[in-house]
Amino acid sequence: MTLAKSSVLIIDDEQSLRDFVNKNLEIRGFQTYTAANGLEGLALFKTNDVDLVIVDLMMPHMNGLETIRRIRQESLVPIIVLSALGEENDKVQAFNIGADDFLTKPFGVRELLARINAVLRRSNWVKPPTHNGRLLRGDIAVDVERHEVQVRGDLVDLTPTEFDLLVYLMENAGKVLPHQTILQNVWGPEYGQESEYLRVYVGRLRQKMEEDPAKPHYLRTERGIGYSFLD
Repeated sequence: MTLAKSSVLIIDDEQSLRDFVNKNLEIRGFQTYTAANGLEGLALFKTNDVDLVIVDLMMPHMNGLETIRRIRQESLVPIIVLSALGEENDKVQAFNIGADDFLTKPFGVRELLARINAVLRRSNWVKPPTHNGRLLRGDIAVDVERHEVQVRGDLVDLTPTEFDLLVYLMENAGKVLPHQTILQNVWGPEYGQESEYLRVYVGRLRQKMEEDPAKPHYLRTERGIGYSFLD
């Protein structure tokens, strides 16, 4: 599947913005579905094969956060938030329930397309294995080809971005990795300043990986620099 053949569900109560995004994706070959609120969006999501969801936060009937939460109960499909709310707390809240990216209104077509392509690349990219397809660090075992993670013998479900972040950190175990380096290698070259993304995603991995997330053994914060993965 090429990126331009991907199907995108656009959920936004602002018709002019919905039409704007829809038109710009359609002319570039994307298949699109549109909904004016979260309830309509969920109905379309359940009845169509969707590769990406774009959702507003402030909507009637069902807001964007609840929509994301409902989608995450049954799917790891990539989700991009579009919102006039651009404070860090709004982004953290969206990421904590499963969003993959956050774009603040107003935005340009080029920025939107860059984010869409980056998210779809992460979800579809099969990385050539450099380690026989398996990584083992302490109690954490990763089968890169199968996209399976076991922690202390139990399978753990990760979103595509969580998985890519974990693999990148494990491949570079023992190294101190700056924020910008991690963002550009995991999220893509379009990123580099979104340190709040890393705070949220590392926190989510700690909840799933660490015996005591408050005192992490594997995923260490290197203050003022970035993160490292220790065996």
